Amino acid sequence: MPISETWLLPDGVADVLPEQAQVIESLRRKSLDFLASRGYQLVYTPFIEYIESLSSLSESNQDLDLATFKVIDQLSGRLLGVRADMTPQVARIDAHVHPVDGIARYCYAGTVLHTKPQGFNTTRAPLQLGAELFGSDSIDADVEMVDLMLSLLKEAGLAEGVHLDLGHVGLFRSLVKQAELSKATERQLSDLYQRKALPELAEFTQDLNFGSDFYALGRYASDLTALQAHLSAEVLANAEFKQAFEAVKATQAEIQARWPNLHIGIDVVELRSYHYHTGLMYAVYAPNRAAPLAQGGRYDGIGQHFGRARPATGFSCDLFVLSAGRFESSSVVVAPKGSQPDLIAAIQNTRAQGFSVIQLLGNDDLNSVPYATHQLVLANGEWTVEKI
Repeated sequence: MPISETWLLPDGVADVLPEQAQVIESLRRKSLDFLASRGYQLVYTPFIEYIESLSSLSESNQDLDLATFKVIDQLSGRLLGVRADMTPQVARIDAHVHPVDGIARYCYAGTVLHTKPQGFNTTRAPLQLGAELFGSDSIDADVEMVDLMLSLLKEAGLAEGVHLDLGHVGLFRSLVKQAELSKATERQLSDLYQRKALPELAEFTQDLNFGSDFYALGRYASDLTALQAHLSAEVLANAEFKQAFEAVKATQAEIQARWPNLHIGIDVVELRSYHYHTGLMYAVYAPNRAAPLAQGGRYDGIGQHFGRARPATGFSCDLFVLSAGRFESSSVVVAPKGSQPDLIAAIQNTRAQGFSVIQLLGNDDLNSVPYATHQLVLANGEWTVEKI
């Protein structure tokens, strides 16, 4: 490779410069402190693991498997994966490394790596931060997680004007089960729902079992009252469908009571990661942003691959996304060269006040620190900080 190209980075990855890195790190610390105050214990997970731990290569993990970089371990000869999502790793911790009876709450923050960008204009190396709750299948757990997600965004100064989307894969899944559809038909329906292609959906569902119900699910996906009015009595009487329907209604009511000014939208055919999630799904969007600020959902049984299936719900976000467009410069004080006791004491006191202090080296002058904002000067026998 020519020298002129050695500094280039692969598509989808980028350096983070000081003005933004400071914002991101401050947000990371503030977010983790907030999650700790809500009872979520911090865990660190390895950047690489055996591929079997990161993805079981089953249908429920196909999307994750495709997003995972794979390498051969030169020590064991086994296939390793670079983590594309930290949730399976935390599930492994809950199942084997740190199993607890009852409810476990964990939080985490770290870089993940994707083989391809997961959305328009997104990085392949997000700085993922999230929280997971294991051991409860109640609506209360889902409400806690949605409330936690919204509260974290509020702490980050991003709650103004946001929109919460709620969905539930159980409605579509129970209807598919009742209609006894093939996997191919299920995938076609899922694609039509994702594209919001109502004319195609109307034609496609004409000859399906419960075809009018499948069409109603797409046509009235954002209006629970209208949806209920257009579904057949047989579908509404189904226990699994009814449970999912009531879960969406109850969660919406609980969150609206806690966040009365929040705009909450319903989309019961938002089937992103359909095979991964098992129940309620949620995402928060901000004005003029295509990608969600944070998203999550219920994924009961994820620990089964590790021998301990437990109810689970959680959310994650990308700190790069949360800090986009935000920059911050530090106040940097330049101190002269020297080792006099009063100068050393002045430098220590200035740092204690929250300033960054750089002491000049050799024959350096102020020009050697172009980003300096203040200088330490001796005036009337006292060291003082003056703006440059």
